[in-house]
Amino acid sequence: MKKIYIVLTHTGTILSRLIKGFTKDEFSHVSISLDAELNEMYSFGRLNPYNPFWGGFVHEYKNKGTFKRFYNTRSKIYSLDVTLNQYNSIKNTIAQIEKEKENYKFNIIGLFAAGFHKKIKIEHSFYCAEFVKYVIKKADIEINLPEVVKPEDFKNINGLEEIYIGLLRKYKFPKIRVSELIKNNLLTYRSRKEQGI
Repeated sequence: MKKIYIVLTHTGTILSRLIKGFTKDEFSHVSISLDAELNEMYSFGRLNPYNPFWGGFVHEYKNKGTFKRFYNTRSKIYSLDVTLNQYNSIKNTIAQIEKEKENYKFNIIGLFAAGFHKKIKIEHSFYCAEFVKYVIKKADIEINLPEVVKPEDFKNINGLEEIYIGLLRKYKFPKIRVSELIKNNLLTYRSRKEQGI
């Protein structure tokens, strides 16, 4: 098994506050990461941290670009178990889009339409939630998301595990999760007990 990571964020920018005003949700942006450290985090968003309307495919970093500029970006991060084939499918789809990123645009019209629960799909164009939904569905992962998708809809995917909530810049993935630590301690205790130690 492998893991992917769903990263919900809210930067507090004018555009993100506008989106939040329409959706009434806590978070206004979603990204997908292929690793726990968020070094391979992708979405559709700002190509320039200072221009909210010039967007497209972006390789995002928690301490660079837009998230560096908006220092107090809030986040909630989830992990999701996937098979190796599903993981590779997601990775390959992202790599293909990245290779052809000049052909892709930010679906600003679709983004605002989503605020009114309307779907406007433009070829070779995504807003953040459309992109993440697309790469996950293409990997044949059952996600049961609505046709008109918003960032917070990803909270409803079955099997998600919340691993962090707080400022994005402060996120550090623990080397050993608490659940795994408890499990390991329990196994050690049982082993010692069986040995009469």
